[in-house]
Amino acid sequence: MISLEHVLVVGALLFSIGLFIALSRRNAVGVLMGIELMLNSVNLNLIGFARFVEAPRPIDGQVFAVFVITVAAAEAAVALALAVAVYRLRQTIDVDRLNLLKW
Repeated sequence: MISLEHVLVVGALLFSIGLFIALSRRNAVGVLMGIELMLNSVNLNLIGFARFVEAPRPIDGQVFAVFVITVAAAEAAVALALAVAVYRLRQTIDVDRLNLLKW
């Protein structure tokens, strides 16, 4: 039987893996993949709480998850567009070598 604790442990593991990926990658696309993994772990926790916790409106978790998915899609589209623009300008997407905002 799967309980809320199981869902929260899997969500915490996914968030930890996503955080590690986002902080350890030098490639902008890898950082974006880590952020997406963290957002998906939040969705898993929201759905888990909506499923296992008694609430007056049990659909709230699913509604928040849909909003997170929408924000994640918009974030991915804007970030990938910025990555393409930076690559065209600098011929690299290595986040350590980008200093576009420095004087």
